[in-house]
Amino acid sequence: MEKQYNSLYIFAITLVATIGGLLFGYDTAVISGTVESLRVYLIEPNGLSFFALGATVSSALIGCIIGGFISGYLSSRYGRKNSLSIAAVLFLIAALGSAYPEFPFFTQGVSSMGVLWSFNFYRIIGGVGVGLASAVCPMYIGEIAPANIRGRLVSFNQFAIIFGMLVVYFVNWGIAKGQTPEWIHDTGWRYMFLSGTIPSLLFGFLLFFVPETPRYLSLIHQDDKALKVLEKINVSKERATAILKEIQATLGESAKSKLTAYGVGVIVIGILISVFQQFVGINVALYYAPEIFKGMGAGTDAAMLQTIVMGLVNVIFTVLAIVTVDKWGRKPLLVTGSIGMAVGMFAISALAFKQVIGVWTLVFIIIYTASFMMSWGPICWVLISEIFPNKIRGQAVAIAVAAQWAANYFISSTYPPMMEFSSGLTYGFYGLMAVLSAIFVWIWVPETKGKTLEEMEGLWKKRK
Repeated sequence: MEKQYNSLYIFAITLVATIGGLLFGYDTAVISGTVESLRVYLIEPNGLSFFALGATVSSALIGCIIGGFISGYLSSRYGRKNSLSIAAVLFLIAALGSAYPEFPFFTQGVSSMGVLWSFNFYRIIGGVGVGLASAVCPMYIGEIAPANIRGRLVSFNQFAIIFGMLVVYFVNWGIAKGQTPEWIHDTGWRYMFLSGTIPSLLFGFLLFFVPETPRYLSLIHQDDKALKVLEKINVSKERATAILKEIQATLGESAKSKLTAYGVGVIVIGILISVFQQFVGINVALYYAPEIFKGMGAGTDAAMLQTIVMGLVNVIFTVLAIVTVDKWGRKPLLVTGSIGMAVGMFAISALAFKQVIGVWTLVFIIIYTASFMMSWGPICWVLISEIFPNKIRGQAVAIAVAAQWAANYFISSTYPPMMEFSSGLTYGFYGLMAVLSAIFVWIWVPETKGKTLEEMEGLWKKRK
């Protein structure tokens, strides 16, 4: 059969866009290697509690909510590509500022409430970048990709997120390996944050060489430019012209600009997909991984190493999702993943109630994270990028992503006090959320495999 699209060109564009996903993962996971240092340097000297540590570890999520919320305005006003460029600049500022929060107003090495506020400010700036990238990267890829490989290409963004986490686990481990706790608490944690400048600069540079998406160009009535991009993506000019006509047909009706034009259902489903992805507790496992493993009796180096093992498992099972998402569909993967997560979390909960901590805890953490990475990790972003009709995509994605980061902040910041109350009940709660997520997908989420973005409009029109 004749090839209908330019695979090399599409892959190159996707690769650049997914660096935003890599930075998303890098920036959110870099904190995992610094939790103890932040407690020693910023929390204890100021006489603050575990609640302050939880809030500091989770502070970037405030920025993520803001970034997700404003992504609709930025991506609609300035374009998908320019929004990613803004995110790259924010990542760079956050990496530098988080490493040296004393600059320029405070003395380096001297902790104070001012330094703590400065650190949180820079983490929030990075969070805005993450929120932007988390919304716009899958949107950008989804609007570039042909329908029959869209799931696979958008899933690459999740692979990049997990790969970014794995890279930073290695970086953190490499910085901490063989060093004294005193050196890590004084200097090492700064190097961990500073390492983020490298991917930030690379992302900003490569964005100069990718095009704006044809759907956005058509949305702002630059159809000639949209056609040129479509011609590069598709092998034949005739096919590119036909796709442009389909896009124009969905954008031509001015009445469809209202957010609720396709019913409230599509917005609610998008929000719930996002919220369930967080309420199953995955970011607790990612943000607090070294601390969880230390609680199992591992030393600092061993905890970092076990985190790397978990990161490798995440990458392997994300690849499984990439390979199967356009063959098996979105719903089967989501339901299967929910069942696996429920098994993992309920088992960890039972072990916690019996106060059994050891290798079986690690095994069930791996079962849980593997189940998430082959399902809700990538598929959530695939669905968010494709279920919304063209006319409302920017606004709807912004709402869904902002809801996701709000849920993320709630789960991550409540984890330390919940664990102090009861670790068994904490993990049991996440297991219950996994069960509810399976029921939600089975009943309400539509299958989108193989459908064009333009065909999704017809699906929601029928559901109204």
